[in-house]
Amino acid sequence: MVGFAWDEIQSVQISGLPDKAVLSHPTGPDGLPEAVWYDLTRKIVRTLSGSVTESDSSALRKDVPRSALGYEFFLRANQQAHEPGGWLLARDLYRRWLAWGVLTSHTRAHGAPPREPWEYDEALTEDFRRALGLKYSLMPYIYAQAKDSSTRGFPMLRALFFEYPNDPGCWNIDDEYMFGANLLVAPLFEAADGRKVYLPPGAWIDYQSGKVYQGTQWHVIKAGAIPVVLLVRDHSVLPHIKLAQSTKDMDWNNVELRVFSTDNATVSGLFALPEGDLLTINLRPSAGDFALVNDPLRGKVKWQITRLDRH
Repeated sequence: MVGFAWDEIQSVQISGLPDKAVLSHPTGPDGLPEAVWYDLTRKIVRTLSGSVTESDSSALRKDVPRSALGYEFFLRANQQAHEPGGWLLARDLYRRWLAWGVLTSHTRAHGAPPREPWEYDEALTEDFRRALGLKYSLMPYIYAQAKDSSTRGFPMLRALFFEYPNDPGCWNIDDEYMFGANLLVAPLFEAADGRKVYLPPGAWIDYQSGKVYQGTQWHVIKAGAIPVVLLVRDHSVLPHIKLAQSTKDMDWNNVELRVFSTDNATVSGLFALPEGDLLTINLRPSAGDFALVNDPLRGKVKWQITRLDRH
């Protein structure tokens, strides 16, 4: 499992159910039940992506609308456990699936062997390492967004119209989703290095390339070294942390605040220490760069402010 045990911050209101249970229904593609697991004693609900038997991406297409519209929405379950792997899985599909899978709250390699990337080849091992590195470096963002989602009763994975209800174009999109409030994820369902992506209103910055795209229109966007299209909402601050072998070894005393902005307007984001309150981080232009408006942690964390080169 990759990620935090967010037991202390996940909440759900379910009446008339025992304290712990697995709610199952026989809709898995292999005939086995997919599950919704909850534990009211620890205030946590998690849905599973289920098993995949196809060697193509047809089953994966079902997961985006289900995660962003279905279970997550009516259960208010702000954890979507994603299980890259599956059965009879082709190498390239595994590579693309993992890149998408790390952009959910929980991730594990699951299915018939071989699941270990080094059992394939060195190139897939490097792809695996890059994808997991992305998730680990984004852990402060994921943690803060999970805490905010729990507090507000929002799903962690959101259909585009959830964030942009007044944009008619967002209501027709079922193969993209928002991961928290600031990241838009468009998985590569086919064996290609890019895809058509619809963007909601405003400007969007490619997380990997820094290229800027305008919203309320379609774009053909090429994925980067990590085979997924990942875009950041303009005027966002994403907290990052240095990679470590385990989440328990992460250095929360040193955090990078990465600015994604097309201009010099004030930018903002969310941050929370593992045992701390949810905080809003505001930065404004200062001497050609950005600086904290106020330090909400008063020196407890050493901030490194960077800005992604954009074009």
